[in-house]
Amino acid sequence: MATPHRPKLLGRMSLPERNRVADILRTETVGGVLLLIAAVIALVMSNTPLSGVYEGVRDFTFGPESLHLDLSVGSWAKDGLLTIFFFVAGIELKRELVAGELRDPRAAALPIVAALCGMAVPALVYVVTASTMGGSLSGWAVPTATDIAFALAVLAVIGTALPSALRAFLLTLAIVDDLGAILIIAVFFTTDLDFLALGLSLAGLALFWFLHHKRVHGWYIYVPLALVIWALMHASGVHATVAGVAMGMLLRCTLRDGESQSPAERIEHQVRPLSAGLAVPLFALFAAGVSVSGGALADVFTRPEPLGVVLGLFLGKVLGVFGGSWLAVRFTKAELNEELAWPDLFALSSLAGIGFTVSLLIGELAFPEDPALADEVKAAVLMGSLISALVAGTLLKIRNAKYRRLYEEENLDEDDSGIPDIYEKDDPAYHLRMAEKLERKAAEHRRLAEHAARPGATGTAESTGTAGHTEPAGSAEDAPRDRASGDDPA
Repeated sequence: MATPHRPKLLGRMSLPERNRVADILRTETVGGVLLLIAAVIALVMSNTPLSGVYEGVRDFTFGPESLHLDLSVGSWAKDGLLTIFFFVAGIELKRELVAGELRDPRAAALPIVAALCGMAVPALVYVVTASTMGGSLSGWAVPTATDIAFALAVLAVIGTALPSALRAFLLTLAIVDDLGAILIIAVFFTTDLDFLALGLSLAGLALFWFLHHKRVHGWYIYVPLALVIWALMHASGVHATVAGVAMGMLLRCTLRDGESQSPAERIEHQVRPLSAGLAVPLFALFAAGVSVSGGALADVFTRPEPLGVVLGLFLGKVLGVFGGSWLAVRFTKAELNEELAWPDLFALSSLAGIGFTVSLLIGELAFPEDPALADEVKAAVLMGSLISALVAGTLLKIRNAKYRRLYEEENLDEDDSGIPDIYEKDDPAYHLRMAEKLERKAAEHRRLAEHAARPGATGTAESTGTAGHTEPAGSAEDAPRDRASGDDPA
């Protein structure tokens, strides 16, 4: 009887899933760099003579008061622009559950366990720290989130080429983190409920679903409807970003006859650049402006709430993600990808300690009556993320030679088919194409050998008129032959 397939932690993805993840991460990397720039601008402006201008813009209020939407610019960024971010997160989550890596419970269990432990342990670290030092427990959820865009920006800055398996694992962690953050915000940070507004918002969501599944098209229908749903959700007391998640998860992720892309995938491609390139950086611009004076930094490491956030992000995430992964492999029939090792997962766990966008949002929600403490918690988020980024960057850079080799192997396309060779090893057509290519090369080398054997031949490519087109036998061009023939362990 055949041995049952064992789930593999950090295993290779299917080609379509690999390409989809690569597209997502490419956009998120650009967005992460913009996020870094926005955060730096906010810090500079809030710690220089420009702080008055910065605070004046951030606190400027506008909007219809009759609809309870007379919000400051900072609140519009938090409640409005972040709804776009959570809309994309909802699409992402729905797609993963329906058609992605999370649709298979056996394969999904490993990253989900790691992600859940990566949320629970930071919260526990915060609670232990704050309670031991006599602080408030309200900020327990702040260190639970991972910011995928910020993490990818760090990778771009240090020039690390992570293999696709590690990048996909990081993306899965972020998706599950986003789901956890959505539930935390909806359950723990909901103020007094207005059931009429909530009911009307749910009715709007039902209409959104009905129109979408009846194939009614037109942005001029859905954008106004989405704004009404968002405004009603905001008025209900439930945080407005929940409306974005709900609408994203209502989109259809499966294909119907005549479709090359599902509606969810098409809309995600249109909205993700807006989320990563505009919404999240603008939120960071108005949320990251905190004091970084010597006294403020000292408070981060001496007051219980900020210290709990720093330790939760740095130590809690590492212990949670790495420990959860080890326990999942240890007590199940799973196994670690043979091309990677536990130190690789430890380095990635350190990178998961970069919590920015959602952590800043929860930090504001956790301490609404104490703006000074909320600012200290924001500074703690920045400090914890910075420490995690430095540690993860160092660990990943040490192993970068290995990652670059794996990255190059998984992108090698010697038969020029447009598909990496590792996905064609079981395809007879691939081996026929490689045989034809190598036969042509062998024939050229035989011709060169015959020419070199003639009396008076120079033996150089120039004398045969083939300069720039062939390589001498045994050259670097022939080095990948064994791999191309199907013997490559990758």
